[in-house]
Amino acid sequence: MTTNPKFRTEQLDEFFEAILMLKTKEDCYKFFEDVCTVRELNSISQRLEVAKLLRIRKTYNEIEKETGASTATISRVNRSLHYGAEGYDIVLDKLIAKNKKKKV
Repeated sequence: MTTNPKFRTEQLDEFFEAILMLKTKEDCYKFFEDVCTVRELNSISQRLEVAKLLRIRKTYNEIEKETGASTATISRVNRSLHYGAEGYDIVLDKLIAKNKKKKV
């Protein structure tokens, strides 16, 4: 599936290009600290964690307890996983594999 054409703008293209210029995790921290609020970053990272837990078949109750995410957020992420632009798929398998290696 491709991204929604209504989603694409020159301004957003430039923002994504800026992100792709970041080389290190420290660069990301610096950039996003300036660009986003702590609340925005926590929301985005929480959604990614929810997606990861859904992918490994955790229940809504387990995810709610682990992340503090509302069932509405969990449901929204679940819809994206099933009917979205497959953006989560780009990173989830790699993140899950990386987390498994850390635990070994």
